[in-house]
Amino acid sequence: MPVHNRIAAFHAEMTAWRRDFHAHPELAFQEERTSRIVAEKLKAFGVDEVHTGIAKTGVVGVIRGARPGARAIGLRADMDALPIREETGLPYASTRPGVMHACGHDGHTAMLLGAAKYLAETRNFAGTVYVIFQPAEEMLGGAKVMIDEGLFERFPVEHVFGLHNWPRAPFGLFLWRNGPVMAAVAGIDIVIRGKGAHGAMPNLGIDPVLAAAHVITAVQGIVSRNLEPTDAGVVSITWLEGGDAHNVIPETVRLRGTARWFTPEAGELIERRLAETARHVAAAFGATAEVTFERAYPATVNDPHATVLAREAAAAVQGEARVMEAPRPSMGGEDFAFMLEKVPGSYLLLGTARTEDDPVVHHPKYDFNDEALPIGASWYATLAERILA
Repeated sequence: MPVHNRIAAFHAEMTAWRRDFHAHPELAFQEERTSRIVAEKLKAFGVDEVHTGIAKTGVVGVIRGARPGARAIGLRADMDALPIREETGLPYASTRPGVMHACGHDGHTAMLLGAAKYLAETRNFAGTVYVIFQPAEEMLGGAKVMIDEGLFERFPVEHVFGLHNWPRAPFGLFLWRNGPVMAAVAGIDIVIRGKGAHGAMPNLGIDPVLAAAHVITAVQGIVSRNLEPTDAGVVSITWLEGGDAHNVIPETVRLRGTARWFTPEAGELIERRLAETARHVAAAFGATAEVTFERAYPATVNDPHATVLAREAAAAVQGEARVMEAPRPSMGGEDFAFMLEKVPGSYLLLGTARTEDDPVVHHPKYDFNDEALPIGASWYATLAERILA
C-alpha cells in the first residue's frame, strides 16, 4: 500500500497548513494559535471528540473506527518552535522575530492533521485512535506534563507512535532502531568562584578563569577515561561567561553545557564524575565549583514489538527498500521518551533531504520539506488501519 490516494489528494492543503504554522511559530507552552487551529480543524474533520487544555496548549482528538473494538493506539506530533531568528528568506518565513520552526514541528503537526482528516473520513479500523498534539518538546518536557495531567489514564492506549523528519537522510527513507534511538539529556551549570584582583597582580587573587579553563579540559576525560568504552556519552561545555574588563580578574566564572547518554549507569557516572572533577580541579587553584546537573529527558527507547509494527507500516507506504535500520542512535534528545516510559511504542525517523547540503534541524535556514507530508500522514494512517484491523 503506497501513499494513500486520498491523502495525496489533499497534499496542497497540508502544505498550506504547514506553511501557515511556519509563518506563525510559538514557543513551548505558548502554542495558543497553533493549538486553536489544530482543535478547529479536528472538529471540522468530524473527529468524535476534541480535548484541549492538556498541558496548557496540548490537544487530543478521539477518532473511533467504523467497527467496534476495545483496542486503541496513540499517534503523536509536537507543535512548538525554537528561539532562533529565521534566515530562510522564504515567502512564508516566520513573522515573529527570534522565533522559528527550525526543527520541523510545523511539518509533524501538519502530517498528523492529514492523518486525522483521512481517518475521520474513512474510519477503516476497529477501535480507537487518539491523535496527540503535544506542546513544549524543546527542553521543557511537554510530554511529561501531559502524562502528569493524566494523558494515558484519560486516553488509554496499547501503543504510542511518533515520527521525526530527518534532513540528514535521503528523502522518503524510514529509519528505525530497537532499543535506544535518542539519548538522555541533562543541562550542566558550573559556577566557579575565586577572588577578584587586578590583572597585573594575579598573585593577590584566585583566578576563576584559569580554574575554569582547566575544568573544561578535565571534564573531557569523563567519557574518554571513565565511561565503559562500549557505551556512548557526551559532555560538552558550550558556554562560558566571566569578567567585565581587560585588566580585572573576576570573582566568578560560569560554565554551561550539556550531557548525553543512553544507559542509566552511564548517566549516573557522568553526573557523579562531573561534580567530582569540577570541584577538585577548581580546588587545585584555590577556587570552588558549584555544579548543577539538571536532567531533562530520559533516553528514547523503542519497544521491539512496536517497532516491528512501525516498520511494517513504513514498508507498506514506501516499500521494503525504503525502510532501513539506523546504523546508530542519535545523541539528540526527544521528550517522546517520557511517553515510551509509560506505554510501549516506537519512534521513527523520516528522511527529508532535498540535497546533500540541506541545513540540519535547529539551523536558521532550515525548512521542512513539504514533499514528505503525504508520506508521514500515510504512515500514521497505515499504523491505525493495520494495528486496529
